[in-house]
Amino acid sequence: MQTIHQNIIKGLIFTSIGLGFGCSENNVETPTEKFAITDSLLSRLIIDTVQQANGKADIIFSARITANEDRKSELFPMVSGSVNRVNVRLGDHVNAGQTLATVNSAEMAGFDKEVIAANAELKTADRILKQAEQLYESGLSSAKELEEAKNDYQTKKAELKRANAVLKINGGSSTGLYAIKSPLNGFVIEKNVNDNMQLRSDNDKSLFTVADLSNVWAMINIYESDISRVKPGDEVNLSTLSYPEQVFKGKIDKIYNLIDQDSKVMNARVVIANPNFLLKPGMLGTVKVSASSGVNLPVVNARAVIFDENKNYVLVLNNDNKVRIQEIEIGRKTANRIFISKGVQAGDRVIASKQVFLFENLKSQ
Repeated sequence: MQTIHQNIIKGLIFTSIGLGFGCSENNVETPTEKFAITDSLLSRLIIDTVQQANGKADIIFSARITANEDRKSELFPMVSGSVNRVNVRLGDHVNAGQTLATVNSAEMAGFDKEVIAANAELKTADRILKQAEQLYESGLSSAKELEEAKNDYQTKKAELKRANAVLKINGGSSTGLYAIKSPLNGFVIEKNVNDNMQLRSDNDKSLFTVADLSNVWAMINIYESDISRVKPGDEVNLSTLSYPEQVFKGKIDKIYNLIDQDSKVMNARVVIANPNFLLKPGMLGTVKVSASSGVNLPVVNARAVIFDENKNYVLVLNNDNKVRIQEIEIGRKTANRIFISKGVQAGDRVIASKQVFLFENLKSQ
């Protein structure tokens, strides 16, 4: 009987062992496939190359386009009167010497009268001088009388010259009208006069402002924290809302050493060539100044840096197109650039798009 019980127990043990093995074979886990960055995925990513800063950094400022003050002329009325006709409109292109407006003026009529009187007196003096020369040659007058006639002629000649100069300076002509003329080639950027308008010679507001817009000024607003980093000669790239795809280049020509008490900014001036007259006075723009950074570290675009658990990383693409996670130490930051003190070198390639998604997948492996 005991033998029978032992055989039954042995059979149960073997059965349990067999079942155990069977369960083990059925529950074997399939290995998880590792995340890999394929060549087709790499071709769709943005790859940045780490650059050496060389002591330079781009700083972004706002700017306003103005006319070049050295190529601008404000025209004021020289005499009082009534505007006869205005020949140009705001924005028109004008040439040097072109009449912008004409004015009927009593003062101008007086200048014209002086010219006419001086001319008549000169003719009289010329006739008297010729008579004095004839009398002197015939012995009927003295050398003193001849000399007096010559002096009077020269005086009247000088008076006519002065009267003509006054008439010309005041824009007058032989027609008796006062003509306001453009002194240069350019555009009418300001107009404060209309037909039949009454003018006063003491008017402190210009009638016209004409500016040559073949080059313009971009006036930059520099905050106090950036003053030490900007200097004359720094290269500037200007972009505007009107032409977002076009970059206008120039250099800082002058820095105004004065802080505006309201805006707390200092102005700098950039002269920008404007051959097609695309830039207009009053436009707003953004300038990128290549200024001194004070550091000489490898630099990357800020979009390539990943912040995770109080540390900074980049995804470095090796020569064999394998991607690795690289921890970095940041030496300095600007608006869109990061200077790296440890972790990468100039020439390294880093991934700058979808990097957070790639980082999370690579980190979990």
